[in-house]
Amino acid sequence: MQTEVTFRSHKTLFFNALAFTVCFAAWMLNGVLVTFLVDNQIFSWGPVEIGWLMGIPVLTGSIFRLPAGMLTDKFGGKPVYGLLLVLCAIPMYLLSQANSFYSFALCSFGFGLTGVSFAIGIAFTSVWYPKRWQGTALGIFGAGNAGAALTTLLAPTLLKLLTNEGTYLEGWRMLPKIYAAGLLGMGIVFLLFTNNKKTAHKRTFREMLHPLKSIRVWRFGFYYFLVFGMFVAFSQWLVPYFVNVYSLSLVTAGMFASLFSFPSGVIRAVGGWMSDHWGARRIMYWVLGSSVLICLMMSVPKMEIFSPGKGIMAKRNGKVSLVSPQLIRVGNQDYSLKSKSNGLRISEDKILIFPVKDSWQEPVVKAGETVVKKQLLAKGVTHIYFQANVWIFAVLALLIGSIWGIGKAAVYKHIPDYFPEEVGVVGGMVGLLGGLGGFFGPVIFGYLLQGTGLWSTCWMFLFLVSLACILWMHRVVKKMSILPSGFEKSSK
Repeated sequence: MQTEVTFRSHKTLFFNALAFTVCFAAWMLNGVLVTFLVDNQIFSWGPVEIGWLMGIPVLTGSIFRLPAGMLTDKFGGKPVYGLLLVLCAIPMYLLSQANSFYSFALCSFGFGLTGVSFAIGIAFTSVWYPKRWQGTALGIFGAGNAGAALTTLLAPTLLKLLTNEGTYLEGWRMLPKIYAAGLLGMGIVFLLFTNNKKTAHKRTFREMLHPLKSIRVWRFGFYYFLVFGMFVAFSQWLVPYFVNVYSLSLVTAGMFASLFSFPSGVIRAVGGWMSDHWGARRIMYWVLGSSVLICLMMSVPKMEIFSPGKGIMAKRNGKVSLVSPQLIRVGNQDYSLKSKSNGLRISEDKILIFPVKDSWQEPVVKAGETVVKKQLLAKGVTHIYFQANVWIFAVLALLIGSIWGIGKAAVYKHIPDYFPEEVGVVGGMVGLLGGLGGFFGPVIFGYLLQGTGLWSTCWMFLFLVSLACILWMHRVVKKMSILPSGFEKSSK
């Protein structure tokens, strides 16, 4: 009997993770598709509209996570998950008929329900495994996040094929149909090959909501807003980021974006094991601290600045008798100028890790001119250049994506520890808050870009969020250390 239970548990985990991968790939479709449509001038949408279209599916998948988790606790994951997959295939198919911003947004709102698959899968996976395996099992399930990488990696190539390399642009309409077929097929497979199981409690829906009074739920949700929400946001936002900042093609941009999303999804399973082995709180300290540092590094934009530098002033009154790029002579006093001849030789083929600078001096007086003491003879010019090399940026994106992937597992490791009978409800609320990060992220990034003209403002925003998370966590941990034993569990 024990062998049968173990087999069913592993089988459920396999189909949960597979269905989540399909759902996540569909959930992230707009990141590639909207970029393609705008880049090829099929629709004339600006940064704010792009941000909304990327965010709308994430909004749907977020706000319905709580009721989805509650339904899973009540009725089991098989009927809820299977029905979700079949229903989401309908608006995904209708997306192929969209001809305006509003019709595109409406269909996006519909297929965005694929995002609630996370709350369903978390609850359905958790009920099949004992507490000591929770972190590992939930981490393996969460590896379905790699579905985002499948979309960023494969969808650009599919669009290239479907549009005959851009000669038949209407071919893009076939892509949503392919995704709709994938959702429908996965739904049928899930209903046929999985076993159902519900939590043991018989509480009412109102009683199930009681844990949401705990501030701990909202704190976990804030962490998840960062590690999951921003993962979702950048899984889409990095495609136009690479296209605009580094002038990459859509296919190449998708490949670079997959360096962020694929490891983040796969390593989540490792994060679950790490949380089981070393403790989720210790892992979260490491995750949030690393996020602060890397986001700060990525906040520095690609730039070339010319600024006033150190100039030369006359030491005494006199008449200028000689002016050259290297020398100014006033009376019998010579003033040597720093030349520009050794200025920066900027080449995109050369990798520059840190900002580089050059400075020189340019004469502002002419021969025969009479000058007075402390008058400016030559102005200083400083040239600062930061390459923000695409390969270094890609490595940092890979690192931050992987770190957030570990963090996603660590956050959810807390839930069955503190709320063993309400994993669906609490997991749904934490997932809702995290999903809202995925919705608000592209929208905020769009407004920041429009307001400042700087693509790197998204990383500045993430630096502040990461800093707020680690400060809040440290404050709580420090307060726990001075409270009587066991008090924290009932109060935080």
